[in-house]
Amino acid sequence: MADRPEKACAPAGKDFTYGGQAVIEGVMMRGPEVMATAVRRADGSIICQVDPAVPPSRKYKFLGWPVIRGAVALYDSVSLGLKALVFSTNQAAEGEGEKVTAGEMSLTMLLGLAIAIGLFIVAPTVLIGFTKRFLADQPILLNLVEGAIRLVIFLAYLTAISRMQDIQRVFAYHGAEHKVILAYEASPDHRATVEAARPLPTLHPRCGTSFLLFVVVLSIFLFSFFGWPPLWERIAIRLALLPLVAGLSYEVIRASARSKSRLLAAAITPGLWLQRLTTRQPDDAQLEVAIAALKGARTGAGFEVPAGSPVSM
Repeated sequence: MADRPEKACAPAGKDFTYGGQAVIEGVMMRGPEVMATAVRRADGSIICQVDPAVPPSRKYKFLGWPVIRGAVALYDSVSLGLKALVFSTNQAAEGEGEKVTAGEMSLTMLLGLAIAIGLFIVAPTVLIGFTKRFLADQPILLNLVEGAIRLVIFLAYLTAISRMQDIQRVFAYHGAEHKVILAYEASPDHRATVEAARPLPTLHPRCGTSFLLFVVVLSIFLFSFFGWPPLWERIAIRLALLPLVAGLSYEVIRASARSKSRLLAAAITPGLWLQRLTTRQPDDAQLEVAIAALKGARTGAGFEVPAGSPVSM
């Protein structure tokens, strides 16, 4: 595929809030109708693949209602992220063996989901059982302590994985994604360049890390309304409430990105602090990949960039 001239793929303009995620040796960017996954291959070239990503609310309007749209967006992001991960894994390791299939990646993600549920849902409510005899008649306090345990586990988990060398490289692409989006949003002509992105921070208010922190914190508040039923009932209630927690967290993040309210700014500040664990300073080559992903999301066209060639929007 040759590099193609830029053209608009949807009437989104600069008002559309682009976002994405880091993948293996690359970045995925979500546009108004497509997602673009750009990956740095082992030979130094960049490949950008574009896939359809029309929001479900385009077909079913009620899926775009407040709160509901947050839960839908979470499911949609996981689904698209899986496809981007399969593509990036195979492109980054091209020529090094058999390719990863969507089925294999799905099983891996299901295993990861099961571990996450065990770690962040089951473990805290089981551990708090050891203190029940001291707090038996105080269900609100039991829920608060359980929530505190969940928050500690979440922070410990992020701290632990942030020390892994391979994960640090993914986190550098995460930082590149943020820098390039910030450069684009600050540009009067809808552009992003390595030079413009390089000095910008790696933190962004719409980051998924901030979203996850809101999920953890809001769950403490919501779970406290359901008292302290038996263990398996508690687990079922927590799992059933996750879509609501995700929807409310999404609305807070969305509002904070569009408002100049000091209260909302203060609410997202802990999430920005947390991004210091999940982002790293990218190099120029990683910024180029993020720019390629944004270009693909804006134009709706896939392309390749030979090794050593500049990426331009």
